[in-house]
Amino acid sequence: MSAFAVPTACILGWPVRHSRSPLIHRHWLGRYGIAGDYIPHAVPPEKIAGFLRAFPASGFVGGNVTVPHKEIAFASVDRTDAVAEALGAVNTIFFEDGKLVGANTDAPGFLANLDQSASDFGGRGGPAIVLGAGGGARAVIWSLRERGFAPIHVVNRTRARAEALAERFGAAVRAAGWEDLPALLPSASILVNTTSLGMEGEPPLEIDLEPAPDELLVTDIVYVPLVTPLLAKARQRGLATVDGLGMLLHQAAPGFERWFGTRPEVTEELRQLVLADMESR
Repeated sequence: MSAFAVPTACILGWPVRHSRSPLIHRHWLGRYGIAGDYIPHAVPPEKIAGFLRAFPASGFVGGNVTVPHKEIAFASVDRTDAVAEALGAVNTIFFEDGKLVGANTDAPGFLANLDQSASDFGGRGGPAIVLGAGGGARAVIWSLRERGFAPIHVVNRTRARAEALAERFGAAVRAAGWEDLPALLPSASILVNTTSLGMEGEPPLEIDLEPAPDELLVTDIVYVPLVTPLLAKARQRGLATVDGLGMLLHQAAPGFERWFGTRPEVTEELRQLVLADMESR
């Protein structure tokens, strides 16, 4: 017998109080009239592997996995989907045929955000610039490669990390240092920031966008603040921009469908709900 009165999913992280996933999923549960719940569940790093091994007995129908557990989750599930396999990280878990399956919805969420917010851009292709070489960069690189962007320049202060991603993803991906950025900008089709620079409490991302072509799309996976210094600078330059909030919302939808049987819609109402929560904090 489940420990919960209704089907319940969770988000696993350490810490996890800051997560807006409960707000998102509870909104959808209410909108679609589904008897269910979604709760934060904090698990310290030294206990997450054991918790996931025992997950079938937890009573949860599935859940999301956030930092710092995504790589451990990848190693702890029974099987993974193709995106998780490519990225080496899991952010969504669910049961299928009695097995615990790990998926990665960050990459599809990134693409869905672009498709919704810059619908005329998705098929353009061309050279791409990805700033940063962490977990977020992996999801973005996979996404851009899937859409045919090439070459994809990974720009990172520690060049060795960029080179590791280039080796992981193949010939379409090229490593670059921060000093290479001015020469790369004039031919770029899209610029994506995956670093923490520009996030609330972090230093701004200092980039001269003057060499960029007028058609450049600038997007940031940071969403606090919603308009990062990079996006503000891009708008001043007259460039098209896409903020990072949509990626958060879209990456949540596949998990909700797995756990509760309904594919939810990312609406302006949901976006405003999360924005109001951001402002209240």
